[in-house]
Amino acid sequence: MGKGFFKVPQVTCEQVQSFAKGSSERKRISVEYENRMSRVDDIPMYIGSEEVRTKDLIPISPPHNHQHVVAHFHQGGAIHAKKAIEEAISAKESWAAMSWEHRASIFLKAADLLAGPFRTKMNVSTMIAQSKNVHQAEIDAACELIDFLRFNVLYMTDIFGQQPASSTGVWNRMEFRPLEGFVYAITPFNFTAIAANLCIAPAIMGNTVVWKPSDAQIYSAQVIVELFKAAGLPDGVVNVIYGDPVEISKEILRSPHFSGLHFTGSTSVFNSLWRQIGKYIHRYKSYPRIVGETGGKDFILVHSSAEASEVVTAIIRGAFEYQGQKCSAASRAYIPRRLWRQIKPILLGELDGLKMGAPDDFSNFINAVINERSFDRITNYIDQAKKEDDVEVIAGGYYDKTKGYFIQPTVIVTSNPKYITMEAEIFGPVITIFIYEENDFELTLDLVDSTSAYALTGAIFSKDRYVIEYASEKLKNAAGNFYINDKPTGAVVSQQPFGGSRASGTNDKAGSMLNLLRWVSPRTIKESFVSPIDYRYPFLE
Repeated sequence: MGKGFFKVPQVTCEQVQSFAKGSSERKRISVEYENRMSRVDDIPMYIGSEEVRTKDLIPISPPHNHQHVVAHFHQGGAIHAKKAIEEAISAKESWAAMSWEHRASIFLKAADLLAGPFRTKMNVSTMIAQSKNVHQAEIDAACELIDFLRFNVLYMTDIFGQQPASSTGVWNRMEFRPLEGFVYAITPFNFTAIAANLCIAPAIMGNTVVWKPSDAQIYSAQVIVELFKAAGLPDGVVNVIYGDPVEISKEILRSPHFSGLHFTGSTSVFNSLWRQIGKYIHRYKSYPRIVGETGGKDFILVHSSAEASEVVTAIIRGAFEYQGQKCSAASRAYIPRRLWRQIKPILLGELDGLKMGAPDDFSNFINAVINERSFDRITNYIDQAKKEDDVEVIAGGYYDKTKGYFIQPTVIVTSNPKYITMEAEIFGPVITIFIYEENDFELTLDLVDSTSAYALTGAIFSKDRYVIEYASEKLKNAAGNFYINDKPTGAVVSQQPFGGSRASGTNDKAGSMLNLLRWVSPRTIKESFVSPIDYRYPFLE
């Protein structure tokens, strides 16, 4: 038991390594990449203290080299989900009772381990399994995850410090209890840091977790498990299972001990899970917390006062970094006609210089999309666009899945602001641009706000402060993360807490105190030092 109030170490955002030619970090990455590509790993499930293996082995292949196998994972089912629940409940009492500073120490140690001996391994596993270039892996799997680990500790102490006022003769206190039960974490393929944080955030507040990672992220999830174990996370706090998501979710959501869902993924899946939770609501000991970050149809709105070169950079980085597979990726843009005449030749020229290929070639800006299902879905949109009268593919449009799932960065221009690629979440390296007349800026603001069901991220480019203020107000509900003269991607923990509303989720802002508050159930305690001994009030006289 702690015997004092403890200050956690000072926290700053982790510095991004450059991986410049000849640097030591670049050499380490190359060696580790070659090493991991030359072997086949065996990845079990982790339930309580056991490494669980089954006869159902599923191969893992890099998206950029889909015939090459780097690992097999052991697929489970409902029986393993049931066992994971039992282990989470069994571990709950000891974990919740652990002094907060000792829970904090585990995650602070994990951050330092990741900043040091685990950094290269975590980056390379993300490069291989999720086809990220080294820079995208570094800002995700290393820096963002380190920041989640450290800042969550700080936010926990900030929450505990929020105490009620006390009147004379009374001491009021607030306890922040973990939820009564376990939390179910369902995590996506595209960000290693998000996968880890969906477990970290509830766990640091004293909850135990059943974690179902995306099949496409299991390879780097294995390194997260190794990191947690090295940091001293007790068995049963985070239980990791793989398998059919429908079967596993059905088993988990029917448990009376289910107390919360921490989710990142598609809007349709989140809606389905919410319906299931509603169906079983009578079973639960308490109303579960539902936290979800889902889809996006993120925009760049350009005013006639904007700088052309800035807009081009925002489009290329915002739409095509990590092949557009970010929830925040720019996938629709609105550009005034006169400025488009300047932007178009610059954009096409820059796109001509982008290289595409495997991430072990550091000159490749573009890598592969995650799997064949995603490849087919994205290319269907491209093929359809090539046939339409009111649509023109002005850049890219080429794709090939012979060796890897490669799709060239594609720019579509449309005269129809409601064309399907202006509305649907494509989740690939495709951006659609609508050219508007300068005098129609007000109308265009309404289009931006009303075209999509989503409201995750968006950006305004303008040199006119009146325009910036006006657009910010008009689009206040169109994006949970709004950017002024910057691309709509790249949220940093503690600087731009991340999340959106409408069909983009519950907007509980990962990377902030707001998210951690969802994983506690406060208890108010009032202590009277001298208790009354007469029920009568003065008004009775």
